[in-house]
Amino acid sequence: MAQAIQKITLSAARDIPFNKLVLSQQNVRKIKAGVSIEDLAEDIAHRGLLTSLNVRPELDGDGNETGIYRIPAGGRRYRALERLVAQKRLAKTAGVPCLVSKGETLEVEDSLAENVQRVSLHPLDQFRAFQTLREQGLGEEEIAARFFLSVATVRQRLRLATVSPRLLDFYAEDEMTLEQIMAFSITNDHVRQEQVWDTISRSHSREPYYIRRLLTETAIRASDRRAVYVGIEAYEAAGGVTMRDLFDQDQGGWLQDPALLEQLVMEKLKADAEAIQVSEGWKWVEAAFDFPYGHTSGLRRFYGEQAEMTEDELARYDATRAEYDKLDAEYADANEYSEASEQKLEELGSGLDRLNDRPYVFDPQEVARGGVFVSLGASGELKIERGFVRPEDEPKAEIDPSADHGEGRTDDGGDLPVSAGAGSEGTEPDEEDETIKPLPDRLVLDLTAARTVALRNALANDPVIAFVAVLHAFVLKTFYVYGSDSCLEVTLQSARFSQTPGLGETVWAKEIDQRQEGWGQDLPKDPNDLWDFLIKLDEVSRQALFAHCASLSVNTVIEPWNKRTRAIAHAEQLARSIGFDMVEAGWTSTADNYLGRVTKAHILQAVREAKGDQAAELIGHLKKADMAREAERLMTGYGWLPEPLRMTIGEGTIESDAVADSAVQPDEVEPVFEASDLPAFLLDEPETSSDGDGDTESGIDGEHLAAAE
Repeated sequence: MAQAIQKITLSAARDIPFNKLVLSQQNVRKIKAGVSIEDLAEDIAHRGLLTSLNVRPELDGDGNETGIYRIPAGGRRYRALERLVAQKRLAKTAGVPCLVSKGETLEVEDSLAENVQRVSLHPLDQFRAFQTLREQGLGEEEIAARFFLSVATVRQRLRLATVSPRLLDFYAEDEMTLEQIMAFSITNDHVRQEQVWDTISRSHSREPYYIRRLLTETAIRASDRRAVYVGIEAYEAAGGVTMRDLFDQDQGGWLQDPALLEQLVMEKLKADAEAIQVSEGWKWVEAAFDFPYGHTSGLRRFYGEQAEMTEDELARYDATRAEYDKLDAEYADANEYSEASEQKLEELGSGLDRLNDRPYVFDPQEVARGGVFVSLGASGELKIERGFVRPEDEPKAEIDPSADHGEGRTDDGGDLPVSAGAGSEGTEPDEEDETIKPLPDRLVLDLTAARTVALRNALANDPVIAFVAVLHAFVLKTFYVYGSDSCLEVTLQSARFSQTPGLGETVWAKEIDQRQEGWGQDLPKDPNDLWDFLIKLDEVSRQALFAHCASLSVNTVIEPWNKRTRAIAHAEQLARSIGFDMVEAGWTSTADNYLGRVTKAHILQAVREAKGDQAAELIGHLKKADMAREAERLMTGYGWLPEPLRMTIGEGTIESDAVADSAVQPDEVEPVFEASDLPAFLLDEPETSSDGDGDTESGIDGEHLAAAE
């Protein structure tokens, strides 16, 4: 005979006056989390108590009920009700819906069970509920206010509406993680979303960052200099679409129409260039996103002069300077920090900077024949390079009809010692002719040859003037281009590297440009005044100027048709002499400058040399683009250099100290490669899945999404 199944009796529900309820000390919730008591009280006031309290009758020593009920589960609701009572919004004797437990289990067990068995709402269910409320007329701000959430959180949930229904179904069935579905929400294109999911579902790479990369590979970041220059508002006003990621830092989103952006940039660049040309009077203005490095080579550069201060400006400068110096001296002697003094000094310093930062005024005649290059700076600002003259625009020398046009005359009107006229080589002068004729060419050659040798010897015995003479020739070639000649046959060539992209944005190129600009401002405008300027210059400045000019002639480029073996060997001698190293100079291998431009075998070789065989094996299965990016990340800070950048001695090579210290040596035990150095998808581990309750995903509730914000 089958045993009868015992029926379960549920706890009875009763309305108990609030003043008969007390908190149990066995409640397991001790740490504040989730919605605050204040917000919960407001929610109860708005919609009533949605969940009953779990209570137990308090018994006296004889086991009789005292009329008081303890609350082991529902303490936060009790605190919220208590707050409403204190605010006179709820009567002390108001009935509170309660489930009265018979006490078969411990109070702490009831409290623990209520909290452990509770399942947080799935974000997809929350999204659908928010979407229903919005369809019924509630705005995002009102929804946020009713549920005590931030507006950003509500917008994030509603953003899931941009995800393909097919992908939402996968998410509901736990085939996708919350982070993955959040990554798909940056675009409204359902077809593209599904294409990307179909692609990554067959590969190891399912990380959210990889999903975003695939979805935005044809888009341009809002932080790109072109987008900054045009402005997102102007781009969207022209019909451009911007993707935004509400779940992650997206730096303003991604612009989905690169062609439109390029058009807007060029239109604005041309408009700005025309405005500069019209307002300043330049003969020509060229505009482009970028100009190749060395684009000003062969052009003469002239510089403007800062406008003099007016009497009023000079008086304000002197008064501000005096006030600044006085306050600075007083503050230096003070024993305590003063925020007011700091602020005042900063204001005075800014005032001095404004007075010093006066515009440069250019010679109108030079402006009429000169031009400007207008391009985009690295941060999206307008980069303006003024004061360049093309060879064909140089002024032609005026011809004096009364002069001999150079025959037998020097530039200053004196007699020349040589002429192509009478008295040429092999002709004896006529002793009877009293007319003084030019000297024979051969005699002039012999005389000046003797003078040259004597001058060489004299210059060799005066190192200081020899240095100035070479420096004079260098500066003429570097800054004046078409200026006066030097009697020294010293050549100074500067190779151009216009075929190398991004070279002008390196820290080295920028420092060279700053030096060139600084000296260009200081040097005399007339090349004929240069010699006297250099003679008067102090020794340290002369050496600095000499080093700058000499440095521009360095060329260590190896071309396919010209290996320049001896020149490259000398370049390495030069580098060793000054302690030069490409790693210390700041070069590091990236996907753009090396790793993305070589074969997969070269990438793996680089990783192997920098971090060992295990690191190379772990990225060996990736596609080339992903392999290059991962190799860049893995090798950052390891000082690895490709062979053309390494120092060589004889047949061997010397790598940088960083590589020498970190690379795996043949006679050493290979270091253990930590798996934490790689992203999870490279470790080929199974995806974390749900256990079916909807609770296993870390952060699947609102707190996780809030953290993601």
